[in-house]
Amino acid sequence: MKLLLIRHGDPDYEIDSLTEKGWREAQLLAQRIEKLEVAAFYVSPLGRAKDTASLTLKAMGREATELPWLREFHAPIPDDNTGEMRIPWDQLPGDWTQEENNYDHVRWAHSMPMLYGHVWDEAKRVWDGFDEILEQHGYVRQGHIYRAVNPNEDTLVFFCHFGVTCVILSHLLGISPMILWHHFCAAPTSVTSLITEERREGIAVFRMNTFGDTAHLYANDEPPAFAARFCETYRNVEQRHD
Repeated sequence: MKLLLIRHGDPDYEIDSLTEKGWREAQLLAQRIEKLEVAAFYVSPLGRAKDTASLTLKAMGREATELPWLREFHAPIPDDNTGEMRIPWDQLPGDWTQEENNYDHVRWAHSMPMLYGHVWDEAKRVWDGFDEILEQHGYVRQGHIYRAVNPNEDTLVFFCHFGVTCVILSHLLGISPMILWHHFCAAPTSVTSLITEERREGIAVFRMNTFGDTAHLYANDEPPAFAARFCETYRNVEQRHD
């Protein structure tokens, strides 16, 4: 089985849709995905993800199943300095790196800020929802592996968001999402791909082939949007700091 986790195009958050650039990105993405044989499409209920998916679905004459838990991961936690509520991947590195639990794939959700934000409960909602979809397609979670009840080479496509993608990957790969949120970058319309390996009959694991792949943009001279990143240097005031 192959999984494609796709981030939405360059966002206009005020209207929960795409910028003009985001629509161009979504069109180039559609040209890439329409060449594939896809067993099923799934989409977040948020507008920016649905709009991104719409061009691919129109090109292929397909529909997507909307999944409530595939929306952007929403579990704000208090900022260590200001006390204001912030999403976990916007916490400052000088703060979150001081908590060793953040590097553990289980204990990351057990620090006081995470407990305050009920982050584990929200993550489990995502993991349970994702496992339910995989079970429908023949793979049943058992501990840290999947039983290949109906092994196949189908491709599933998920149009969603950066934060929730990292939560899904943390479950599939056994990695703290804090590491993924803060050290991996997925630009708008980037494609993250995984594929099962069944080296013993009936026992499957997922291996990540690519993270945040934007080949469809580079191939068409469309630079990736900066929306995934923070400032490269502190003195660069034109790039996002907070």
